[in-house]
Amino acid sequence: MLSDHRISVDLDPIEMFEKSRAVRAVSSTAQSIANLLTRDANGGWERDLLGLFVRNQLRVSLALPFLAILFAIASAGWTSLNNLALWLTGVLIFQAIQLVICRLYERSDAGHSGYKDWIGMLAASEVFFAACWALPLYLFWQPGNGLQHIFMISVLMTVVAVRILIAANFMPVMLAGTGLITLAIVIRCIMEGAALYVIMGAIAIIVEIFFIQLSRRLQSTARDMLIFKSQREKLIDELQKERDRAEQARKRAEEASRAKSRFLATMSHELRTPLNAIMGFSEIISGEMLGPLPVPQYKEYAGDIHQSGSYLLSLINDILDLSRIEAGRRELREEAVNIVKEARDSMHLVEIKAREKNQTIEADLPDGLPAILGDSRAIRQIWLNLLSNAIKFTPNGGRVTLAARRADNGAIIMSVSDNGEGIPAGELKNVMKSFSRGASAIANAVDGAGLGLPIVNGLARLHDAEVRISTEAGRGTKVSVTFPPRRVLEGSRAEILAAGHIKSPSQRRLIALTA
Repeated sequence: MLSDHRISVDLDPIEMFEKSRAVRAVSSTAQSIANLLTRDANGGWERDLLGLFVRNQLRVSLALPFLAILFAIASAGWTSLNNLALWLTGVLIFQAIQLVICRLYERSDAGHSGYKDWIGMLAASEVFFAACWALPLYLFWQPGNGLQHIFMISVLMTVVAVRILIAANFMPVMLAGTGLITLAIVIRCIMEGAALYVIMGAIAIIVEIFFIQLSRRLQSTARDMLIFKSQREKLIDELQKERDRAEQARKRAEEASRAKSRFLATMSHELRTPLNAIMGFSEIISGEMLGPLPVPQYKEYAGDIHQSGSYLLSLINDILDLSRIEAGRRELREEAVNIVKEARDSMHLVEIKAREKNQTIEADLPDGLPAILGDSRAIRQIWLNLLSNAIKFTPNGGRVTLAARRADNGAIIMSVSDNGEGIPAGELKNVMKSFSRGASAIANAVDGAGLGLPIVNGLARLHDAEVRISTEAGRGTKVSVTFPPRRVLEGSRAEILAAGHIKSPSQRRLIALTA
């Protein structure tokens, strides 16, 4: 029933797994980010931009052919039908070639070398397509027909704008098309020589420069978007894989923890049978029940064997209790429990240990405190564990105080405090861990396996209670267990549960909850 305040060893496999998993997750995430940045630095995002252009081209594949047909219809009065048919056929053929290349690229798995070949094919198709659109400036151009000139230049600037919208994310293709059309417009305007045409040529150059700057910004934005998207997808994939690995590791850790509890419970049970025999025979020998011993030291040795066996049996019982609690097999026999009576009985049981260290045990236990709904054996075990723990870590001549009181919200609080060394802040977070012993316990050779407080915490949780520890180095420690108001029995609930004719635990629980 003993426990240590301080911690030096942690054998919880689940917590060890959680710490190692966090380290692996941070390392894996950092490596993923490094890989993504290396990929982006090597130009991986450029292939994504080319893919974005291909998708845009396929989505609006009918826009420019439809514009070409309208342009041909509008130009029917300015040139022969044969010329229009040949021009329109060329535009549609090169448009179809570009769409076929885009479709093939979309279905292919282009590597780094293939990626450059695709750029060359798409840029070449764009040059031929732009050349077809620029031909009307020289094939259909009628000298002196200003209306036709303005119309043709306006249509070609519209084509440039459309190509900018489609290919703005990929500069090589955009420049191959719009640059050629703009150059053709400028040369045509220079050939005319009039001031109006010079101005229109200058406007075409200015518009092209503006479009280039706009495209660069759009490409930069698209590039960042693709990089972030790629990073997010990669990180999500890595996190999913890490989550799957963590889930498998968690299951293995939980199984290991269950196996540990089963092993401890089984071994503890198997050890108790021969241990009881050892204790019984050693007690017979030390008491000289079968006659006096010829050597007095044998009696002393038998007493040591019995004392050691008692300590070992107590430790085995603690292991069994903790194993049952962790496995969820510790059931409460709920009844009306007078925690003041249990406190006084527990105090009498530890008085001998306190007197051995010349310690004083003080009690602050009001008589009018109502009973609680709980397991009397578990409540007594909580008192004993807390008292034994306080006596162990209180110096000779020290003081241990046990108290019980009613909180303002109706809850009942039981507590044990001492004036020992207290718990260092660095060890306080680990006091509820099983098999934990602190630096002070090791240095002072204090008996115990570090199971007392974990058992107290487990039994408190079974009662829906909360364990709190307040400590200050050099001034002692206070451990409190707070039982919620719904477990406090007053009035009719306490009277009905105190009746002797109610034997069924389920009836007692139902009455306690509803009365």
